[in-house]
Amino acid sequence: MKPHENVLKLEQQLCFAVYSAAHAFNRAYKPLLDSLGLTYPQYIVMMVLWERNGQTVKEIGAKLDLDSGTLSPLLKRLEKLGMITRTRDENDERQVVVSLTEQGKATRRQALDKIVPAIGNLVGCGVDDLDEMRDRVIKLKTALDTAVPHD
Repeated sequence: MKPHENVLKLEQQLCFAVYSAAHAFNRAYKPLLDSLGLTYPQYIVMMVLWERNGQTVKEIGAKLDLDSGTLSPLLKRLEKLGMITRTRDENDERQVVVSLTEQGKATRRQALDKIVPAIGNLVGCGVDDLDEMRDRVIKLKTALDTAVPHD
């Protein structure tokens, strides 16, 4: 096989490495999040709200790169779980504001106590290594977004 032909091998593909790592993360998170009663997409919505409570659906969608068609069912399920409330913005009825309930706020402490340390142990890297990997993945995403803009 010629050296340049190896570039088409699956294990040589950066995109497949990122894709398979994402699936591995989802598998690792699932049992941890099950104990909180959350799915991974619900968890990342909660993280956005833990950073700043009382955001609009539009703000959450922009932060997570999710459209309202994907985000709305997630928010409905979180509301049914008692984690959030959704209310119309008093200043702009077209906007829906998402806020944490007391239960949603309390879940943050559980995530800090259970999920953060468990994932750190599973990855088996130090904080500096994890920070470097995250920064490189963000740089990769930014380069791709710049080269191939989306809606």
